[in-house]
Amino acid sequence: MGDLGSRVVMESQEIQRTLERLAGEIFADAVDAARLVLVGIHTGGVYLARRLRDLIYEKFQQKVPVGSLDITLYRDDWTRLHTQPVVKATELPFPIDDREVVLVDDVLYTGRTIRAALDALVDYGRPKRVQVAVLVDRGHRELPICGQFVGIELRTLEDEMVNVLLREKDMTDRVVIAKKIMA
Repeated sequence: MGDLGSRVVMESQEIQRTLERLAGEIFADAVDAARLVLVGIHTGGVYLARRLRDLIYEKFQQKVPVGSLDITLYRDDWTRLHTQPVVKATELPFPIDDREVVLVDDVLYTGRTIRAALDALVDYGRPKRVQVAVLVDRGHRELPICGQFVGIELRTLEDEMVNVLLREKDMTDRVVIAKKIMA
């Protein structure tokens, strides 16, 4: 990302340290670790949820189930975004009733993605508690939603984007702020 309007705010090692911290916070906050599940929001949240699961197992020897959630059709703006939405698989290979669910996403922005995820999640059952874990909170909330587990808080401008690059899809780990390109 060599254009003049972008800047790197996290590199691979910092992302790793941040995920280690988040894994510890999530595990420590669980009322009943045996009831804890991580649900990643497609796409970046799924990769991060899997990494958090692995870190929790490495540090605490606790197996935490991981699921994935597609929120495409639950978004309040999907008709404006795409005429043919690309729907990914929701995989919740465990019941969520009475579970401690941590929704995992890469960036928390307006809060609309988390709202859609909550709507989607309750279609699958009634969790005991739902919390939110994000790598980046960039502010600009439009809804009263917050992250309970936040990797980094960034002050961003409305005309900026936060791009979370993850090795699983981008071959590198990096968080970059870039200017939005106006069409």
